Amino acid sequence: MEGKIVYFEKPGRDNTEETLRIAKQRADELVIKTIVVASTVGDTGVRATEVFKGMKVVVVTHHAGMRDPDTQELTDENRKKIESKKGIILTTMHSFGGVSRATRLKFDTISIGEIIANVLRIFGQGMKVVLECALMATDAGLIRTDEDIISIAGTGRGADTAVVLKPVNSTRFFDIKVQEILCKPHF
Repeated sequence: MEGKIVYFEKPGRDNTEETLRIAKQRADELVIKTIVVASTVGDTGVRATEVFKGMKVVVVTHHAGMRDPDTQELTDENRKKIESKKGIILTTMHSFGGVSRATRLKFDTISIGEIIANVLRIFGQGMKVVLECALMATDAGLIRTDEDIISIAGTGRGADTAVVLKPVNSTRFFDIKVQEILCKPHF
């Protein structure tokens, strides 16, 4: 079996439209009906609900307090747009972060969640995030483990990484299967 991977010259938001186009084309080819997309302030989430109209789109945001206590980075305007286009918003603790990050900050040490995250970043920030968002959405019961999905994320803002994967719950993390890498930055 042969496949195609698109490698972007630079990471970041300038690749968003092409990433969504590539993911939509492959979703149509494979008859994938569920899309998970990372979105911090919501711009990418809004665009994904437009591109993947008629599909189940789960927009995964940063958890409240990620940057500053008692704040949510997803804008109210983008939340309304995503919800009006039938997108599902998931705001929850990051699978690889959470208590691992708290342990690092409090005790100046590292734990398994952060080790996994850093190993995945070898393949690019987006590769870590596509897997983490899929775990988060599965743990929330928003996606199923018995069908492939497309997960989309990026480096900083926007989207530059997309994969086809078979999701699992966090408790079965090592059983997750990345079926295809559709696009990612070339480093």
